[in-house]
Order: sequence, then structure tokens, then C-alpha cells
Amino acid sequence: MAVISRHLQIEAIRRYDGINDKHALSLRIEAAFGLTHDRSVFCCQDFAVRFCKARAVPFGNTVLSLSALKHYDDRPFIVCVVTPQKNHLLLANTTFLKRISHSSHKLTIDTIRGSFNGSDILLEYEGFDNVAENFAQLYAIHEAIGFEQNLARLVEATGDIVATGRPFAIDERAQRIIFEAPLRASAFYASSEYSLLRESLDEVVRRETPSIVLASSIENVNIRGRVIEYLVSGENSELKEAIRKSLRHRHNLPQFSTDNRLSDYTKTFSNFHTETDVKSKIMSLASNPKGYNIDKLLEFLSSEGSVFFCYFIGIDGGDEIHTALVSPFDIRLLKGTSLITHWAGRSSRGVSQFNGQVIKDLILSPNNKIDLALSDQHIRAMIDA
Repeated sequence: MAVISRHLQIEAIRRYDGINDKHALSLRIEAAFGLTHDRSVFCCQDFAVRFCKARAVPFGNTVLSLSALKHYDDRPFIVCVVTPQKNHLLLANTTFLKRISHSSHKLTIDTIRGSFNGSDILLEYEGFDNVAENFAQLYAIHEAIGFEQNLARLVEATGDIVATGRPFAIDERAQRIIFEAPLRASAFYASSEYSLLRESLDEVVRRETPSIVLASSIENVNIRGRVIEYLVSGENSELKEAIRKSLRHRHNLPQFSTDNRLSDYTKTFSNFHTETDVKSKIMSLASNPKGYNIDKLLEFLSSEGSVFFCYFIGIDGGDEIHTALVSPFDIRLLKGTSLITHWAGRSSRGVSQFNGQVIKDLILSPNNKIDLALSDQHIRAMIDA
């Protein structure tokens, strides 16, 4: 989000408060920042902006089609509302849309149709007002969710249809086992199996370090994360070698997909069944990555012997890589975890999001401490989400 501060420079738009002419304002901002004019959107690699004329905010005008927004949803998408007295700025990535209002009766997961209006843009999200001063925090939330997950929510919200899925149903037995999860995690921390699991992952990272370092330069956070995730946990050796070659020679990456599962790495021990999610962290960047899907985690933790971990890979500016294998009930990670439920439809409890600075601290100095009381509170919050 430093990109927005540096290139868009909110003050450049605010300087023209009262211009009351969206065409004149758009021409000035286009020239000032070297933006490309793509139909109704002005864009560059780092952000996109749509100028709209209205009397006030909120406003009812049609802003953009969902299919067009998809092209810009991987960067901050800003709507500048030109009113007689002031130019208002709203972040309008898919995370911050309530629904798709206009000509959306054929919108499905496979058919992206319809447009959103100004009234569909949320003016507040997860405690943050949708204003320029909060764009950094808001976009960090969106970046962790992405277009595809938002699309499912928008289809449900727009069509008012019966959800294809449903939140994980928790009976008395499942709830008991879930609430025992922090104790299982603590026992696993103290066991020799914890060292075996961490060493098996660390060994893969050591082998893949040159490729991981090359992948860390990929600007798109979602692609970068998927590539590093696959290098560590992917099972197709030919595809992994193709990825390595593409990174070495700076060629286009091969097409590949990662399963939308709870974790990337599964390993069973005598008393524990572990699922581990691989997460990469560029140590110099202030990003807040998406954590786990709440329903998927609760369902997994409802099984006897289940232990879930996050394996964080921290990449410095050089070739040095740090790793940490951390329970979601680790006291520091728990305090740096937010439950993002606002975007979820009726079929989901939502996802978690990790504080990037907390992850950095954990990577550099893990201590493997679990607070049972705090963990119980977190579990209750997940179940009630």
C-alpha cells in the first residue's frame, strides 16, 4: 500500500476538491501519474481508479461491471466520487461490495454478469471506515481473500439463492473434541514428532531455497504464495521442475492449480494426525496474509488426534530463509489473528487473517507457548462466527 501513497498521492485528488467535473479531474490525474485509460477505468500496474459524478456519498450510479472489475481486483481499485464540494475516495475491490445490483439475474460462479452501483460499496468494513486513510488496512484484508472467494459470496448475496454449502454443523461430541485441540497442540509441541515434522519441512525448504528466493521476487502476492507453496508441498515432480526452470530463466510460469483444502501437507504419527498449511512471508513487506478457513479448521479439529499447524517461511532481502512451525493456538499468533466474517455468505463462517508483524516476530523467535483460556475464547468465537 506504500505504492498508493507514493503514486496515487491522495492529496493530488483532494487538491481539486470542488472541481465538480469528473472529466477534467480524470485528465489531470491521468497526466500526473501516467495512467492508462481503459474505457472507464484509469489504471497502472499498482492501482486502478474509476471517476464517478454524484451529488453525495452514498450514491446510486452504476460504477462498473463485475467482469471488468475482475481485471483490476488484484490491485487496489479506487472509486473517486466527484461531488460539488468534495472528491470522495472509496475502495471498491470485490471484498467491499455488498452485492451486484444491475443486470445480474444471470450471475453464477461460472458466468460473471452484472454491474455494481455506488450504493453497493460498503462504507465500513471490519471496524474500518472506507476512507483513504484506511486503504492500507482494507486492501490487506482484500488481498488475503481474493476474487474467487468473493465471487461465491456475491453470487449468493445477489441472487438470494439457497447456498450450495453450509457451515460445518457441530454436535456435542464434535464440540468436545474441538475444545481439546489446544491441549493436543501443546502435547504435540512437547513430543518428538514435532521435531520430525518441522525437520521434514525444513529439509524441503533447504533443497528449494534457490527457487524460493527467485519466487519471492514475484510481485503478485497470490501467485507468489502459490508458487512457494507448491515448491514445498507439491507432489508432481515434473511440474515442480518446470516451475524451477521458469523461475531460473524468468519465463512464464506453467499453468498449475493448488487445491482449496485446509492445508498443504499431511503427516500421520502414532498418536497424532497433522495437517500443515504452508505460508510465505516477505520479511520486508507489511502484509497481513489470509489464515485458515474457519469451517474447514473446525471440521478437521473435530477428529480425535487432529493437530493443525502453520509453517511460515520468512524470506529476507538476500538468500537467507527462516522458518517456524506454529500452532494456531500459539499465544502470540492467537493475539495476531482476526476472524474475517463480514464477507462470508450463509454457507460459511468466514476466514481468519494473520497480522504480518506478528508472523515476522514468530519466524525470528518462536517460543511455542499456548494459553488454554485464550484458546478457548478463540474457539468459541470461531464456532459462533
